[in-house]
Amino acid sequence: MTDRQRNTPFRHELAQQLRVDSVRCSAKAGSGHPTSSMSAADLMAVLLDGHLRLDYAEPENPRNDHLIFSKGHASPLYYSMLKAVGAITDDELLSFRRFGSRLEGHPTPRIPPTDVATGSLGQGMPIGVGLALAGRDLDQLPYRIWVLCGDSELAEGSIWEGFEHAAYAGLDNLTVIVDVNRLGQTRETMVGWDLDRYAAMATAFGWHAITLDGHDLDAIDAALSEATATKGKPTVLFARTMKGRGVAAVENQPGKHGKPLTDPDQAIAELGGERDLTVEVARPASDAQPHEFATSGGELPTWAVGESVATREAYGEALAALGAQRGDVVALDGEVSNSTHSDLFAKAHPERYFEMFIAEQQMIAAAVGMQVRGWTAFASTFAAFLSRAYDFVRMAAISRANLRLCGSHAGVSIGEDGPSQMALEDMASLRAVHGSTVLHPSDANQTAQLVAAMADRPGISYLRTLRGKTEVRTPPDEPVHIGGSRTVRQAAADRATVFACGVTVDEAVAAAAKLAEEGIAVRVVDCYSVKPIDAVAIRRAAMDTEVLLTVEDHWPEGGLGDAVAEVVSPITGGPPLIRLAVREMPTSGTPAELMAAAGIDADAIADAVRRGLGS
Repeated sequence: MTDRQRNTPFRHELAQQLRVDSVRCSAKAGSGHPTSSMSAADLMAVLLDGHLRLDYAEPENPRNDHLIFSKGHASPLYYSMLKAVGAITDDELLSFRRFGSRLEGHPTPRIPPTDVATGSLGQGMPIGVGLALAGRDLDQLPYRIWVLCGDSELAEGSIWEGFEHAAYAGLDNLTVIVDVNRLGQTRETMVGWDLDRYAAMATAFGWHAITLDGHDLDAIDAALSEATATKGKPTVLFARTMKGRGVAAVENQPGKHGKPLTDPDQAIAELGGERDLTVEVARPASDAQPHEFATSGGELPTWAVGESVATREAYGEALAALGAQRGDVVALDGEVSNSTHSDLFAKAHPERYFEMFIAEQQMIAAAVGMQVRGWTAFASTFAAFLSRAYDFVRMAAISRANLRLCGSHAGVSIGEDGPSQMALEDMASLRAVHGSTVLHPSDANQTAQLVAAMADRPGISYLRTLRGKTEVRTPPDEPVHIGGSRTVRQAAADRATVFACGVTVDEAVAAAAKLAEEGIAVRVVDCYSVKPIDAVAIRRAAMDTEVLLTVEDHWPEGGLGDAVAEVVSPITGGPPLIRLAVREMPTSGTPAELMAAAGIDADAIADAVRRGLGS
């Protein structure tokens, strides 16, 4: 009798326990997805018993394999696995979905060793690609990435971005297991049980594809062994399963998705009753340490006051310098690196640069995967295109991820390319992300300091950079910090304050100079940190001046104007707040023409101040 055959009875009992516990915790919660869990129980039982290398007692072990439930709604199965390996107790299992429990409706890193939050379908697999890249190219350790996908989420485009990149990169340390149970939430999936069609799609992308009966324990064992042995390309298992496997009332029945079983006691009896098995998961065999990249040191770049430099170029130079100082810094770009200027990092540190091509969802997912292992990831593209990956950013916040984003070519000031390339909602969308930081420097010296600050900033940080050049006004030795601002001009006789950011700082300074010739003194505050905003500087201006004005190259909703309004609105009897922003759909044109048409150039600012003062 082979070792595989000896393990089969135990694996069968373990799979049944996973099913029973999925039924139990969902019944106790009165909600959940037990049927989606029951279909994949055999797959996960075999993975636990013989293939996964993960020390559950030491979840931070850098040599551990990583298991991602891309089908995060199968959390009852995931938590049942944690019970089976001794990571949680039965009492905690039955706290599923209760307020205060670590066992949320969809997994989050609140319960180790969960790397990332899942539940928005189509995300776990591309994050697995990022972890696989980190393992092979950054940590340079032999751990494997295992991802459990549902067949319904294969309709998501982000899945196929992941399939393409994993094959391009030859990630043979990545295995995706697809639970093909055929039934979605409301109906059968588009492909149903046509495993050959799935396999043909994966093979066309360059994967090693295996089709199998997802309830045949020996076939599962053989397929997982084949995946581990396959070199040069990633492997995907398409496993034909039945939703609700083992319980006649729900097995392969539509309309049972996302509901606890109506008769859980009968179901548990049908599955053979409760069990109390414990599986000893293999620990990583290697004692190797994560790779560390050599650094040469150096200083951040600086520029002389009065120079004209694009902040996107300053971003690239600062990032390259930061990479020379810190071996943990990595950069990703969406195939626009010669525009965002992350190409400067790529040239300086090619071993830590990752080209993600025009696949923004995969780019953000890869960055999230890399930060799981502690790498300080910066991801850049045109600001407008980050909207393609917004759900990945939103989920990254739920994952408690540390992510640094740079969006270039923001606002109408990019000029002739037209509105499809103009990010005009980016500050609003990123400000809405929980715990986020939103930065919009006006010059190169501010940019360099903020890039360095982002590296140590927890949560999601976003740096908005400009296509065109702006004048360097911040002296190289003047501190710039997240949550700060810079008063560009100020006098005791100031009657109005203009709050600006990015390209509109130049316009505000020009307006203030024009008004000074008319005897109207205007304070100009450069709000390079939009979130958190410098509330102290805003309140001081509200006390000192008669009119407040914000000007931004952004829609009026959710940007600088809203950030300032949140500070001044509680002030009783405070000065009026005038908000200049882009309010009409722009077209192509020169930057000067477009800013004038939007009413955010120097002339528009001066006119607004005069009106506000009744002049």
